[in-house]
Amino acid sequence: MLNLRDVRLRRGSRVLFEEATVGVFRGDKVGIVGRNGSGKSSLLALIRGELAPDLGDYTAPASLCIAVVEQSVPDSAQAVIEYVREGDAELLRIEHAIAAAHAAGDGHREAQLHADFDAAGGYGARSRAASLATGLGFEADDLERPLQVFSGGLRMRAALARALMRRSDVLLLDEPTNHLDLDAVLWLEGWLRAYRGTLLIVSHDREFLDAIVGRTIHIENGRLGAYNGNYSAFERQWAAARERNAALAESQRREIAHVEGFVERFRAKASKARQVQSRLKWLDRLPAIIEAQGEESFAWEFPAPAKLPRPLVALDRVDAGYGERRIFADARLSLDPGDRIGVLGRNGAGKSTLMKTIAGTLAPLAGERTAAPDLEVGFFAQLEVEQLDVASSSIEELGRRGGPAVARWTPQQKRDHLGRFGFRGDRVFEPVGRFSGGERARLTLAAIVARRPNLLLLDEPTNHLDFEMRNALLLALQDYAGAVLIVSHDRSLLRGACDRFLVVAGGVVQPFDGDLEDYAAWLARGATPATGAAPTTGDAPTADDAPAAGAAAPAGGESRRDARRREAAARNRLTPLRAQLRDIEAELAALARERAEIERALADPAQFALAAEFGRITQRTAALEDRWLALSEEIDAAQRA
Repeated sequence: MLNLRDVRLRRGSRVLFEEATVGVFRGDKVGIVGRNGSGKSSLLALIRGELAPDLGDYTAPASLCIAVVEQSVPDSAQAVIEYVREGDAELLRIEHAIAAAHAAGDGHREAQLHADFDAAGGYGARSRAASLATGLGFEADDLERPLQVFSGGLRMRAALARALMRRSDVLLLDEPTNHLDLDAVLWLEGWLRAYRGTLLIVSHDREFLDAIVGRTIHIENGRLGAYNGNYSAFERQWAAARERNAALAESQRREIAHVEGFVERFRAKASKARQVQSRLKWLDRLPAIIEAQGEESFAWEFPAPAKLPRPLVALDRVDAGYGERRIFADARLSLDPGDRIGVLGRNGAGKSTLMKTIAGTLAPLAGERTAAPDLEVGFFAQLEVEQLDVASSSIEELGRRGGPAVARWTPQQKRDHLGRFGFRGDRVFEPVGRFSGGERARLTLAAIVARRPNLLLLDEPTNHLDFEMRNALLLALQDYAGAVLIVSHDRSLLRGACDRFLVVAGGVVQPFDGDLEDYAAWLARGATPATGAAPTTGDAPTADDAPAAGAAAPAGGESRRDARRREAAARNRLTPLRAQLRDIEAELAALARERAEIERALADPAQFALAAEFGRITQRTAALEDRWLALSEEIDAAQRA
């Protein structure tokens, strides 16, 4: 259906990929993955005809109907439901033909067209448009409101609904979940599974891809590879192929070294001339094995906070909102170091309002917010990346946003810190305006990390981040000593970083006694985005309200709530131990440097007075090493318990 044969594609002077040969068949659901900037969006542009290959061929049926999400939504007074409904181009064509026949007084033609309109589902189109829009997070009351009153994120939801409305043979989606909350992601996931056309989707959401796609196209180092299976299956195949290729390349290097050694030894001997020429020809014919080049990796952690007071912040009977409009009421919450909480709820329910209230950027309408004197908040808000100064460089933005500690850093310390987030060399001096969305998100995270916060509030932090950076964030959060509150549609992040959840629904903030499967089932029972209904009971939603299908209870009959409490208690015990371990490791490193300097100085007999200091450092090092071993054993025992 869609065929690429030996395709080379450039953007400017840069080759995105070459020698790309792949076929996409009718009904395929294909995930397109790769690092940011690898060429995923350009591949979609090639398929929809906006780019032409620089070399090779791309072919597709001439009559193919391709649906895409419009990147620019008009700032118009058109109602949301009408904008979405007009995505059905076939119905729109029939409506225009009916109007033309009516104006021409051709009653017979008009009657035929009305029959075509009925056969095409025209009388149910408005209902279908409403279902799509509400499924993606619009309230029923929003459907008749003009597009121009909505935020950019909601307009993009309307554009996505319009693309889904189109009767398409092929649907192309580029990061469709970036403007969605978890409720809408779950709805979209179900819709795409039922879609009967061919789907090509670019996404960095692992669970979203796993639930939908049956094939995966991976772009890496200018090469395009196709794999059968979802994203998890691709990862296993790719890792195995990488290992095989590395082993084959190492074997080839040994063979080349052996032949080159033979040639060098016997090049001057006439009796060996034939053998030497034979081996040189063999080297010329040897196929090149392209090893996967090491792409930039991200390895960083949140430095230990200066202080970890308990509680960090507390809300007591807090009402929050804007002006006369209350978003939620009577919220009670206390956050301690080690807390890992995910915040669930549909768009507009008040998740971001809760985060702002906890951060102290939004004053309560009623009740009391109490913050510890040593509270240091790291707040990644949804619009944070848009507040970067596009004329500044990353090193200037780090200095401006990194807090008082960064102001005392040397330029090299700033560059080293930015390097861990992928900004290396002269890139630290490039204007932020040239950065992609992913690079701006990385820069924002770099500034937050530099502040050494003891409370992290992350509101959709993974938008624009690729798989590698998402994984680096998750690993950093797992060892973080402070408290974490996360709003995200990325289920992998929520599962890996959170041990309990809050749900914001119906103007109430309350604990959710269940996991993400329970939440999905709870939505299906009474709070689906399509209906906009909040739970009818005033009680906190629990796992018992909507048990996940086929879910097994934890071993030994332990409930999910007890298991999470046990895990949280274990983490609270381990957090101070790990902090001590990091402090010891830092002091050992400093002592090692000091000891090396003294050893060099002791080479001069005149510096003999330093011998006593050398002995003190040696004793201190031995004591710290003993303490390090004891702490490590204590942590291991606690993890096994």
